[in-house]
Amino acid sequence: MHILIIGAAGMVGRKLTNRLVADGSADQFTLVDVIAPETPAGFKGKVVTRACDLAEDGVAESLIAERPDFIVHLAAIVSGEAEADFDRGYRINLDATRALFEAIRREGMKSPYRPRVVFTSSIAVFGAPFPEKIGDEYFTTPLTSYGTQKAIGELLLADYTRRGFFDGIGIRLPTICVRPGKPNKAASGFFSNILREPLAGQEAILPVGEDVRHWHASPRSAVGFLTRAMSMDLAPLGARRNLSMPGLSATVGEQIEALRRVAGEKAVRLIRREPDPVIMKIVSGWPRDFETKRAAALGFKAETTFDEIIRIHIEDELGGKIG
Repeated sequence: MHILIIGAAGMVGRKLTNRLVADGSADQFTLVDVIAPETPAGFKGKVVTRACDLAEDGVAESLIAERPDFIVHLAAIVSGEAEADFDRGYRINLDATRALFEAIRREGMKSPYRPRVVFTSSIAVFGAPFPEKIGDEYFTTPLTSYGTQKAIGELLLADYTRRGFFDGIGIRLPTICVRPGKPNKAASGFFSNILREPLAGQEAILPVGEDVRHWHASPRSAVGFLTRAMSMDLAPLGARRNLSMPGLSATVGEQIEALRRVAGEKAVRLIRREPDPVIMKIVSGWPRDFETKRAAALGFKAETTFDEIIRIHIEDELGGKIG
């Protein structure tokens, strides 16, 4: 089985690759990103790593030429960056996605080819005002460029699947928390920062009020969503190929209380309040809670408490110890 992962150098891409290696799910990987991904440790099969820009002419065609069986499309620029740079957001998040889908279609015109495509979308496809819980029947009305780009990608995925060009599934990821590594330009980054930095003994900035509520899942769950999307029978989805993933609805204040329970008052004191009107405006248009019956019925699972999310970070990233 040949698996192509686009965006493989990112946090979720690295964790997904390692999980697939551990599971013995592939005998060949093509791993690409704007920086060359690392070769996964312990893998005995063929690995091609490549630094490239999917939006550049000919890149998508070159990646599809070897006809990978599974294509996982993780690559995107994050919400805050897509909002700040309109042209770049559409180029990376939309034009590159369309180029990939077209490359698959054109390859299939030469001789039959219908790979599985897993597209990572986002709950940013929804925009306020919201019901108390967003159900599977709720419409997409994004209020950011990033959400708009992802919503268009979902429509393209459904149509290219309907036309038989590939077998696609789009998974709307919750905000992934706690993200390891350094802060990025995502407007949602503070959800992780206010936990990750204090757990490492460092100060963190909180740019919004503690009453802000949002939808979360751990990196471990994100990898589980992807592997499930790769392995499941997609026929039960019918024409509705995009799913909101399970998660946990919590306020920032509830996050902080979970941090207090797991790591103590010393960690909580490292959070410094510094309101940011730009972040507050973006976050005010984001969804807060979901009812994900379709995904749950199809075997997708996530955490049920924020204490669990924090403990997963401590286990997976800190060796079980709080710094």
